[in-house]
Amino acid sequence: MNHVQSFARWTAPVAVAMAFASAPSFAFEPGSTECIAPAGAGGGWDMTCRMVGKTMQDLKLIPGTMQVTNKSGGGGGAAYAEVINKRNNDNNLIVAASSATSTRLAQGAYPGNTMDQVKWLASVGADYGMVAVAANSPYNTLPELMAKVKTDPTAIAFAGGSAVGGWDHLKVLIAARKAGISNVRSVKYVAFEGGGEAVTQLLAGKIQAFTGDISEAKGFVDAGKIKVLAVLAPERLGGDFAKFPTAKEQGLDVVGANWRGFYAPGGMSADAYDFWVKQIGTVYDSREWKAIMAKNGMEALNLRGAAFQNYVKASVDEINALSREIGIVK
Repeated sequence: MNHVQSFARWTAPVAVAMAFASAPSFAFEPGSTECIAPAGAGGGWDMTCRMVGKTMQDLKLIPGTMQVTNKSGGGGGAAYAEVINKRNNDNNLIVAASSATSTRLAQGAYPGNTMDQVKWLASVGADYGMVAVAANSPYNTLPELMAKVKTDPTAIAFAGGSAVGGWDHLKVLIAARKAGISNVRSVKYVAFEGGGEAVTQLLAGKIQAFTGDISEAKGFVDAGKIKVLAVLAPERLGGDFAKFPTAKEQGLDVVGANWRGFYAPGGMSADAYDFWVKQIGTVYDSREWKAIMAKNGMEALNLRGAAFQNYVKASVDEINALSREIGIVK
């Protein structure tokens, strides 16, 4: 064997290894992909699935289109149980999640299920909470609304897209406490399966106020159907949302951020898990997603893989402690 042949023989495996390393390092190849939105159409989970799925398609991160399946029930519990019990090994499935998910897990609202039964993929941003009323409501500020609740708790019913004791409910109770309402259990809250349904009931006059996330309210505000009394952010948001006052500037120091992200089946393979973490991260880093975030009032929250898993764990622990403090969890 001459020197050239010897060099070629020695370098061939290295060249192959280098070529493999420069290619996508995923043994998993996605097939027919699906995102479950654990509520009906029009809410935050539905929007998360559809916007991220469309961006993945546009960036050619998945083959074809991503199917979005709306599976409501149990405030997300029906979808959670189905993933664990029936689709635990599905490598092509991701599920939209948010602070509402960690809230229910913190409160044991998904009977027999815990956060460790699924794999947490990545966040795609955060929505700040808000309180809104119908456009023709007599209330124009959050303190005005809370003053009415304080004098006559039966006069105001809040609606949200989470269960009683869920994140939408907790936001109102925190605001009520800041407004000097000592008996927060007197605050009326009506639970719906999603923000879209809650706003529909507000517009129908069945309830007097809506608690949700600013991205859920945007379309209804633009249509002139509702008015936002307060955004639960530390300071005013930018862009189209700069016109909405914060609760803090109205004298109520309430901050409530709803993270948005995804989990996957607990039995998903390591290669598939790495694939989805990478693709969701690529969406987050894209110009397209930054434009979507700005348009929908979403703020930065960039957590992936283990960092996101740890964040959700901390969120579950914090909400569990808060829920015990206000008597929702014994």
